Amino acid sequence: MISFSGPVTSPGGEERSSGLLDEPGRAAGRFPGRPFAHHRAAIVVWGAIIVVGFGVGAILRGTGHLPVDRFPPLHAEPRLLIGPLLPAVAVGLVAVAVLPVAARRLSWGMVLLTAWLGSALWAVALQLPDGLARPLTAPTEYLAGLPAIGDHPLRWLRGFAAAMQAYPTHVKGHPPLPTLILWALQRAGLRDAGWAAALVITAGSSASAAIAVTVRRLAGADAARRAVPFVVLAPTALWVATSMDAFFLGVAAWAVALVTVAATRPAPDGFEAVGCAFAGGLLFGSLPYLSYGLLPMFALPLAVLVLTRPPRAVLGALAAGCVVVPAAFTFAGFSWFAGVAGTHTAWAAGGGARARPYAYFLVGDLSVLALLIGPATAMALPTVLGHAAALARSRWRGAGRGSVAVERAGVPAWTGRLGWPVAAALVGMIALDLSGVTRGEVERIWIPYAAWTTIAPAVARPPTRTLLLAQVATALVIQALARSPW
Repeated sequence: MISFSGPVTSPGGEERSSGLLDEPGRAAGRFPGRPFAHHRAAIVVWGAIIVVGFGVGAILRGTGHLPVDRFPPLHAEPRLLIGPLLPAVAVGLVAVAVLPVAARRLSWGMVLLTAWLGSALWAVALQLPDGLARPLTAPTEYLAGLPAIGDHPLRWLRGFAAAMQAYPTHVKGHPPLPTLILWALQRAGLRDAGWAAALVITAGSSASAAIAVTVRRLAGADAARRAVPFVVLAPTALWVATSMDAFFLGVAAWAVALVTVAATRPAPDGFEAVGCAFAGGLLFGSLPYLSYGLLPMFALPLAVLVLTRPPRAVLGALAAGCVVVPAAFTFAGFSWFAGVAGTHTAWAAGGGARARPYAYFLVGDLSVLALLIGPATAMALPTVLGHAAALARSRWRGAGRGSVAVERAGVPAWTGRLGWPVAAALVGMIALDLSGVTRGEVERIWIPYAAWTTIAPAVARPPTRTLLLAQVATALVIQALARSPW
């Protein structure tokens, strides 16, 4: 039976805390390992990036240089919403009070269930004022493109690249797999848009459990339990209900979790490790057919494999799984490269560079990223990334000095291992930003990546409720001031 229990091969998989995070007399929510000034500087940079992005965006919008986005760099409309958000305020406050205790005291299985249900509840509470199914019913969304499939999905797939310019915006802007999934849902008799919303919310919120599984395998139970409240209450929840990109988040997160489980299984469980690796490969192979912007997501399993160094059988099963979906789509008549070319043509025809200038969104997208991760994550990044770099240097030199340096600095040895998926996710987003592939709308496009950075505040010394309140407040302020189409 496949188990999502803690790490079994990593030396950092101890079940108990090292004690370094539980010293009495510490300030609540303090981050160890570097002078506190570094973390104050991080929060200043976080705020400055947001101010610059929105300030310059307002100027460009006023001069007519950003005609597509009414509240740049967000693809949203400005507003002021207070009363309808009160239920979400209540949910957020209760979650801040309950989640740290639940994550610390419940059994591991119940922690995973709490993370999943908590994420779903928080996302739904935030979205309720705007309607759960509303985003999926827009004429630019996937559901509007389902009539073109009719009763012949294979014929539609073969002609997808040739006919895509006539399809709704999100259908022609993505590979065909998301549309086919929603078509299959309708063919199963679940035709109402509410069922599509339920699918998206269920998959997207399950990412919290998948991320927790991964963190426990890589960095131990203490790290995973500390990370769960921050993953659940991250501002990324705003776009979990109901952007189709939340579905992508769930698929990608479980792909990483399965690969991590496979890579950390003990030798006697080789068959289960191979099975998990193949299943993870299947999910990873599907990512480029869900969204063209998910290719850099492969940085995460690469980080896991370098960190864990699994046996060749696991690597072979992972590779075999990765080719199944691409082979099936190619055999069915869809060319991924033709789809990319057609999407670029649609982007250029819609204004492309003129509607969203590269220079502005190079910075503006980072402003949105700052909102997605929240202030608690921003404050934790100096510690987590610094020790991840130290671990990488020690691995490169073949020595153990990296872990020793981490412990001497006042943080547990798992901090460096926690930082590797964080760094991989950041690399993926920076690559997309520099390439210009994602200009605007990254509040939804980047959530499969940004969710992984929200594990960073796990290094904070408890109690961490002040940090969690900052995350909740960030999400509420965004929802109060911006009306997103998703």
